[in-house]
Amino acid sequence: MGVKNIMIVGVGGQGTLLTSRILGGLALDAGYDVKLSEVHGMAQRGGSVVTFVRYGDKVAEPIVEEGCADIIIAFERLEALRYAHFLKEGGALILNDWRIDPMPVVIGAARYPEHIIETLEEKHKVYTVNATEEAKKLGNPKVFNMIVLGIASRHMDFTKEQWYRVIEKTVPPKTIEINKKAFETGAAR
Repeated sequence: MGVKNIMIVGVGGQGTLLTSRILGGLALDAGYDVKLSEVHGMAQRGGSVVTFVRYGDKVAEPIVEEGCADIIIAFERLEALRYAHFLKEGGALILNDWRIDPMPVVIGAARYPEHIIETLEEKHKVYTVNATEEAKKLGNPKVFNMIVLGIASRHMDFTKEQWYRVIEKTVPPKTIEINKKAFETGAAR
């Protein structure tokens, strides 16, 4: 197998780091060489957070180059737009249709871009879900990232059993069942 390149992008507090740990654990569980990297300078203040997960038979470095991501998992619309140039031709962009205004928008110094999804769809294959609202319906808005991972799972060669093993090892014990249910919700879309 060649190297599979995945980016997870979002805003501080959305679970991008947890998601990268789940994906890294999944690849390790399947016997692959795995490299992870994360950039989260202003994450505590709602800033942009980017994580890279690379796995395959042999992975030399953790960073995904522009135009090389097989999958981008975006937890927020503007973050998807900001990092879409990392997606390779034919790659998949899985997008949580959610808006979080960055500080320049909050203070009135900038405007949040309109028509982000339509703009992304002009160049990329985009799978959109309002995972935050779906997670609220399940009773826990924090599990929206598992819904997005469920959708992303269709673009990866891991079994449901592998996903569940890693979820059980990674998420807090009291949230295992709701996380599994959220994953199934995404996988069924």
